[in-house]
Amino acid sequence: MADEPWGLTAAEVAERMARGDVNADVDVKTRSVGQIVRENVCTLFNAINVILAAFVLLTGSYKNMLFMIVIVCNVVIGIVQEIRSKITTDRLSIVAGSHATVIRDGARTQVALHDIVRDDVVVLGRGDQVPADAVVVSGEADVNESLLTGESNLIKKASGAELMSGSFVNAGTVCARVVHVGHENYAAKISAEAKQHKKVNSEIMNSLNGIIKFVSCVIFPVGALLFARMFFSGEEVALNQAILSTVAALVGMIPEGLILLTSTVLAVAVVRLAKSKVLVQQLYCIETLARVDTLCLDKTGTITTGAMEVAAVVPDTRPNSTWRWPRSPRRTTTRTRRRRPSPRTMLRAPPCARSRPCARCRSPPIRSGRARPSKAVPTSWVPAGS
Repeated sequence: MADEPWGLTAAEVAERMARGDVNADVDVKTRSVGQIVRENVCTLFNAINVILAAFVLLTGSYKNMLFMIVIVCNVVIGIVQEIRSKITTDRLSIVAGSHATVIRDGARTQVALHDIVRDDVVVLGRGDQVPADAVVVSGEADVNESLLTGESNLIKKASGAELMSGSFVNAGTVCARVVHVGHENYAAKISAEAKQHKKVNSEIMNSLNGIIKFVSCVIFPVGALLFARMFFSGEEVALNQAILSTVAALVGMIPEGLILLTSTVLAVAVVRLAKSKVLVQQLYCIETLARVDTLCLDKTGTITTGAMEVAAVVPDTRPNSTWRWPRSPRRTTTRTRRRRPSPRTMLRAPPCARSRPCARCRSPPIRSGRARPSKAVPTSWVPAGS
């Protein structure tokens, strides 16, 4: 390019790197594996069952600890699903490139995206993705911003126009000066919003938690009364037998089967959605999806891919079908174009009295002693109420 800028010098680049004005990877990461494991293990439901299992363990009757299988299965289902969604979500990235061409000290050079600094001049050609928010300083290009805005139309960018990170250059070549780096970029804000962990407001989960809280308030006083009745009643019941009987009664008060069944059903729904390439971050998001009755789509590109395909061809099998192919419009020039009279005018127009065929009403001339032949008006031309 003839008017190619000089770009930053090595000293200016070092100064900006020292200031922290670097296009570093500051993507918001999802919860760590440790946080996921901790949130699924450290629950009130698990705590109650672990306490009961500890009493059974003191008796040495390990075969009576089979109820912990339900707890382990429930925990494993939650952990595996959330780790799978974490891995998929961490891979979400709008800017997919790894290198960019910048101008420094008047020469073009290839640098990594995380080495771009503020006020760097990047060279973008056909097929290049904008690595950071920038302003065009020279050149012209057609930019595709459908990945960010959903608009499939190309946008003309000239000197002074803004380029958003994540958009693609479809045609032309421009030199642009970087104005935003790191988390300031438009694409980084979108990625951070998509990866942000939001608490699910699930009625099923809230109901189950309410049941567990109620059971936790009742189960231990009831357990103490049952143990005292059996051990101190004078029936000479052994300590281990009293503990096992009490734990067996308390385990029946906990809805373990309901919780395991709920987790299993939601896990099956997640697997089915995964086959359709739908990402589910949490199990209880399925309940929210089930309550959706209206889905609003914002043009093509925001939710859909913009590539429509024919799913099926349905022939017209109705008997006596009156459907016909529409007639192609006649070509008219300025000289021959005439305004068609309205249906009401055609019905009320007086008969033509000329001796020659009239081009306006397209009727034959009226001759002496003969009535003017009538011409039926199509029903589609008759106005409503006539």
